[in-house]
Amino acid sequence: MSTPLPPTTPGDPTAPTTPAAADPSITGTPLAASSTSTGPASSDIRLAGAPISWGVCEVPGWGPMLPVDTVLGEMADLGLTATEAGPPGYLPDDPTVLKGVLAGHGLTLVGAFAALALHERDRVAPATDAAERTAALIAAAGGEVLVLAAATGLDGYDTRPELSDEQWRCLIDTADEVARIARGYGLRTTLHPHVGTHVETSAEVERFLGDSTLPLCLDTGHLLIGGTDPLDLVRRHPDRIGHVHLKDVHADTAALVRSGALTYAEAVGHGLYRPLGEGDVPVAEIVATLRAAGYRDWYVLEQDTRLTGDPDDAALPRHDTARSLAHLRGN
Repeated sequence: MSTPLPPTTPGDPTAPTTPAAADPSITGTPLAASSTSTGPASSDIRLAGAPISWGVCEVPGWGPMLPVDTVLGEMADLGLTATEAGPPGYLPDDPTVLKGVLAGHGLTLVGAFAALALHERDRVAPATDAAERTAALIAAAGGEVLVLAAATGLDGYDTRPELSDEQWRCLIDTADEVARIARGYGLRTTLHPHVGTHVETSAEVERFLGDSTLPLCLDTGHLLIGGTDPLDLVRRHPDRIGHVHLKDVHADTAALVRSGALTYAEAVGHGLYRPLGEGDVPVAEIVATLRAAGYRDWYVLEQDTRLTGDPDDAALPRHDTARSLAHLRGN
């Protein structure tokens, strides 16, 4: 039985956000540089969205998924011009059709997340085959990056068996092979430390950095949940950051996930993720540090969200993404 969260109080970041009309200041214009705002506004930050911010997830039983036109339309309404793909089968798997669907909303494709079991020799061929199919789709649809995660092979992100040294070596070798395949399609590959995968904890992140040459997808939320300080990581390894997922999290709820008191899915439902600037991740400092180090690739707004059957829930993704954009734009 999971430990319940403490009662919320006014201003408590575990309290659910209330749907509101989109901020009228959020437009499709470039980010305005500001030296006085608390947000990391800049004119050349490449921002993109992701369907998971609208509750679209590959995990069975995660929750209702909003229609494609709703998700893409709301991204476009908020001024976003690019998106990562959602889980397999959510967007069209024909690249011509996919480009047309995205273009109909004024969007282009950044890349796709691929959670693959990399650690078992008898599963290498299926993993690399799946990676090649994903890479071919991304490249043909105009994307740039394959975001790889070291999946357990189990459903969801709540159970994580330990790996042997041999399985870890297989994971490193298979990740390298996936990157080689993706390069053949003109794509970059980044390894995404992710809750419930085999690169989650701070020790595993450091081990991966030592054993592999692949860059990381800096997911500011998953790293903090797994025990890594994302700002410290950027300061120590700026040259190893190849892609960025911007998240903000409630640190106390993240601690409940690390302790096992809450599963990951439960924590997301309890408000683990917050709009940028409203949690405990130093988003502005991370962006400033990345920019100072020369990072000029994508920042994807990717706040894992679980929707319920409540019709009012459908307004939350747009509302929270608008608040995150307002923070980034210094509003």
